[in-house]
Amino acid sequence: MRIGIVGAGLLGTAVGLNLLRKGHSLTVYNRTRSKTAPLQKEGAKIVESPKKVSENSDIVFSIVKNADAVKKVAFGDECIACGKHDGLIVCDMSTINPISSKEIAKEFSNRGIPFLDTPVMGGPNVAITGELVMMVGGQKEIFEKCKPVFDDIANKVFHLGPNSSAHSVKIAMNLQIALLALAISEGITLARGANIDPEIFLKILNSTYFKTGMSENKAYKMLKGDYNPTFTLSNLKKDLDTINEAAKSYGLSLPMATRANQVYKDAEDKGFGELDYTAILDYLNKSSK
Repeated sequence: MRIGIVGAGLLGTAVGLNLLRKGHSLTVYNRTRSKTAPLQKEGAKIVESPKKVSENSDIVFSIVKNADAVKKVAFGDECIACGKHDGLIVCDMSTINPISSKEIAKEFSNRGIPFLDTPVMGGPNVAITGELVMMVGGQKEIFEKCKPVFDDIANKVFHLGPNSSAHSVKIAMNLQIALLALAISEGITLARGANIDPEIFLKILNSTYFKTGMSENKAYKMLKGDYNPTFTLSNLKKDLDTINEAAKSYGLSLPMATRANQVYKDAEDKGFGELDYTAILDYLNKSSK
């Protein structure tokens, strides 16, 4: 199947490079064309619009910043839907509000185009080797058609039910990321305040039931002040906005998500936005002095 990607950010580029290295034909559009250079170098066809992507693809993945951006590339000028042809399937790998995802799915259905929500867990470092975890919402028949491609993108793929179900789980997962990063950061900050080597704190934490992949890996980069972004703090703050919007629409109160959103907003306002989300540690260190 011919594959297209609309959105060549960190994740989109890594997914594309993996697909090219596995022998797939790939067509790519990005608003800033220069960002497509690594994909073009590996053999991707770079085109001038989302419409050109869909015209040259059987499956198109949108991997953009938010729901407004998805709607623009999906239904705006020279859009994905504008390139409709027999057999076209559209998948959205962005992190967006499930309410918006349902609206997008309905609009694609009205235009006779099958749509799946396909958000993933894992950053560019695992996307480039095809080791993401993918969640899929949408018709099972369409899912089965795309499954061979999904298996090249992710080493675990979960079909969760109808459209929007995957985005619902995705934002619940990203809430875990936000709160884990805060918990580790405050633990390190507390240990330092008590004049205890934070590596000892991590060693003990990782000897217990409460260890996580973050505490076993990223936490050691945090101690070194290594905040080279795989997922920026601004993007995580944007996801917290989405989480709280979704909770409100469901009539739910998520007090920790609400407070976390404010903390990450403060960090973004103080200039930490383009660093890795784990730079929340540096923000806490500086704001607590």
